[in-house]
Amino acid sequence: MTIREYFKRRLVNLFEKVGLIDEINRRITKESTLPKFANNPHNVRIDLPRIIGDANRIYLGNDVTFGPGCWLIPIVEYPGKWIKHPDRRIEDQKFDPKLVIGNRVTATAGLQIFVQQEVVIEDDVMFASNIHINDALHGYMDANEPYKYQPLTRIAPIVIKKGCWVGQNVVILPGVTIGEYSIIGANSVVTKGIPPRSIAAGVPARIIRMWDDSSKTWTDVRK
Repeated sequence: MTIREYFKRRLVNLFEKVGLIDEINRRITKESTLPKFANNPHNVRIDLPRIIGDANRIYLGNDVTFGPGCWLIPIVEYPGKWIKHPDRRIEDQKFDPKLVIGNRVTATAGLQIFVQQEVVIEDDVMFASNIHINDALHGYMDANEPYKYQPLTRIAPIVIKKGCWVGQNVVILPGVTIGEYSIIGANSVVTKGIPPRSIAAGVPARIIRMWDDSSKTWTDVRK
């Protein structure tokens, strides 16, 4: 066997192993390994590793695909067991959260959704990687108290309307509604509502373009 034939065979074996790993991942991320959601969605894939809490409070659409590293966390009380101080009694906050995700919603990887009240993501929304969505903020009323032990505040629902595209590393804060078919640029922090068919970017996110239906073009609205 020549050196060229040897390395060719090694490459073939490597590709076969990669294919096997991918097949194993596909099998263990099928619906049969997912928790029982509040409804009965079809054709759902959420890659490992993943964290899904209180799935009975999550409503998933059909044909949803999320890459690895996703957290879907309805929070029913705060602080949770993992964050409580071992020696101090801190009054718990109780919540009745609801997470609704529409049909054909996709995320590349690292989608984090924390819900204390309600987060609604409508059909055909596309997320890039490392998106953080939270309908509450940590309290900071006392600068002499660790913030993780202070009550959550500014709790307000979040809605992402159908067809939106949310770029890489975006943070969406409480009370935000993003209008249908809007685009949020990479590395943006969305602190207030975005109208339909807009492009917003920055920290905080500001509208930079809007769709002109008469000309069928994006119009720059920056001053």
